[in-house]
Amino acid sequence: MLHVDQLSLAGTAAPQIAAGVPSTGGTSAPATAVLPLAAEAAPPPFSITAVVTEARLDSWLAVGLVLAAGLYLYGVHRLRIRGDRWPVARTVFFLGPGLGGIASVTVSGLHAYDTSLLSVHMVQHMVLSMVSPIFLALGAPMTLALRTLPTGPRKRLLAVVHSRIARVYSFPLVAFAIFVVNPFALYFTDLYRYTLEHAWAHELVHAHFIMTGCVFFWPLLGLDPLPGRWPYPGRALLMLLSVPFHTVLGLTIMQSSTLFGGDWYPSLGLSWADPWEDQVLAGGILWAGGEFVSVTMLAVLVVQWMRHAEREARRVDRELDRQEARERAAGSAA
Repeated sequence: MLHVDQLSLAGTAAPQIAAGVPSTGGTSAPATAVLPLAAEAAPPPFSITAVVTEARLDSWLAVGLVLAAGLYLYGVHRLRIRGDRWPVARTVFFLGPGLGGIASVTVSGLHAYDTSLLSVHMVQHMVLSMVSPIFLALGAPMTLALRTLPTGPRKRLLAVVHSRIARVYSFPLVAFAIFVVNPFALYFTDLYRYTLEHAWAHELVHAHFIMTGCVFFWPLLGLDPLPGRWPYPGRALLMLLSVPFHTVLGLTIMQSSTLFGGDWYPSLGLSWADPWEDQVLAGGILWAGGEFVSVTMLAVLVVQWMRHAEREARRVDRELDRQEARERAAGSAA
């Protein structure tokens, strides 16, 4: 599994170079000469086997996923004990593509390549900011919490949901602006290079992707009660406006004349990957994947819209029937 090349041999000689030990050529290097941080842990060649064998379960994100799944299942269990019904589809959405999607790109072996291949990072970007947040929203965890929490915690949760901060961030235009601006602020500044050099910043970006996706998709597709939710025509328009955004960003990355992250990817010295070709692939993933997800979610929104219209029509019919029954009763009494 391990790939041995000149980079790994250089990594073996790194302690001698750092200590100023003479090299095989008879010259000595200064004590400050060290290999770049990027070359310290070059991954093996990318393969399906490596994605499985490089998986990890010791990250804080893995602990958070297990905790979230446990709390959700405990809430569903509480409802069933009480005799209340909770849709199975919501549980499947939340645990499967929701939490499971996050785990598939962060806990699996993909994490070993997210700082080595920009294309892998873009796959993570798509799943964490677009795919998983949608299914987390369809799982309605907030509704589940409101139905199972005791009175005190329920009131505090409602206070947070209806707070001024929640109203601002859940307002569709604000959420749309955050969703669109964030990738440009990350990839077209030195911030992206900083996240490659610092593991904690890279993990924080993952969490930020999830939060950004939830802020955008929760008011559009979510089932939880949120303040200031737009009617369906406004939501559909906002979803349409998000489609060309991924096209522009993806094409910009594909046609860029500079490497993202500066010399980070070339410094890895990966003989099995070309940074330029991988960047073109990354832009293509963002372009095609973004359009596919946006169009699919637009279709989901239209289906929700139609079901809402049907429920509203049935409600109006029931109200008309009750009104007609009252009028007949009043006529009979007269």
